[in-house]
Amino acid sequence: MTAGTREDGSRGWRAAAQEALYGPGGFYRRPGAGPAGHFRTSVHASPLFAGAVARLLCRVDAALGRPAALDFVDMAAGRGELVAGVLAALPADVAERTRAYAVELAGRPTRLDHRIEWRERPPEGVTGLLFANEWLDNVPVDVVEVDAAGVPRLVLVRADGSERLGEPVTGAEAAWLARWWPLGTGQGLRAEIGLPRDLAWAAAAGTLARGLAVAVDYAHTAAARPPFGTLTGFREGRETAPVPDGSCDITAHVALDACAAACAPPSARLLSQREALRALGLSGARPPLALASADPAGYVRALAGAGEAAELTAPGGLGDFGWLVRAAGIPDVLDG
Repeated sequence: MTAGTREDGSRGWRAAAQEALYGPGGFYRRPGAGPAGHFRTSVHASPLFAGAVARLLCRVDAALGRPAALDFVDMAAGRGELVAGVLAALPADVAERTRAYAVELAGRPTRLDHRIEWRERPPEGVTGLLFANEWLDNVPVDVVEVDAAGVPRLVLVRADGSERLGEPVTGAEAAWLARWWPLGTGQGLRAEIGLPRDLAWAAAAGTLARGLAVAVDYAHTAAARPPFGTLTGFREGRETAPVPDGSCDITAHVALDACAAACAPPSARLLSQREALRALGLSGARPPLALASADPAGYVRALAGAGEAAELTAPGGLGDFGWLVRAAGIPDVLDG
């Protein structure tokens, strides 16, 4: 019996999701198309996203004084789509100085650019940009639910996805709830305890010597926590019930404000993806109609690019994703 598993086969969501996603044969360990075969991220929506990240890396490079070696670390790299796209979009003089790292538990894809180092953990002493796109939402967390007596209890789950309530939440987890996601006493209210994500982000950001660390995810803050949590699953492009059997992605929105406070000193900025990408020169504005007469092919290309940019910045969609930006030894390079 796995540690933490009860006699009926149930255990907390954190342990169950950890094995289902990252254990032997887990969802993220499998060969094949990887995450792109099951859900659509900004990276898969348009190459414009990698281009914007490349421009961000160039701003970091300039703020660092154009060092001889510039690091780009892609956390939860999937099949390396983002890091490869960033390298391709960089100016030649920046690309030749860039040390590219893909951090991922799955095996290295074939035909990946030889310049990319594939590893399970980020390097130490990063000088450059550490970028975590939709990583923290897949750091497993425990789920709690308020019982009939108004007590928050751990939600236990079996491999088939069936749930029951377990013991009351205590210790550091209870302290995190009290500070970041106070539930009240209404029966059925739920929350995800984001403490493991805080620690994961603090560890990743702690590898940064000088430069910028960025986490991008669907997120919420203390002003608008969802009353019944956000735990869900994705399989083959569709949202589905979260079942911890390795057959689907298991994800939950991120309390990015708690992650921001986890680093010492807790200096970071939160903004929407729409704001961040516009600061990097990306908008969904349509090209001028005059271009259609002067350069019809160019107009069609510009129109397609505007549509892709609009998807990346759309309200109610990718544009509402949160960006957590933490600088170390450089000014705020996303300020215009």
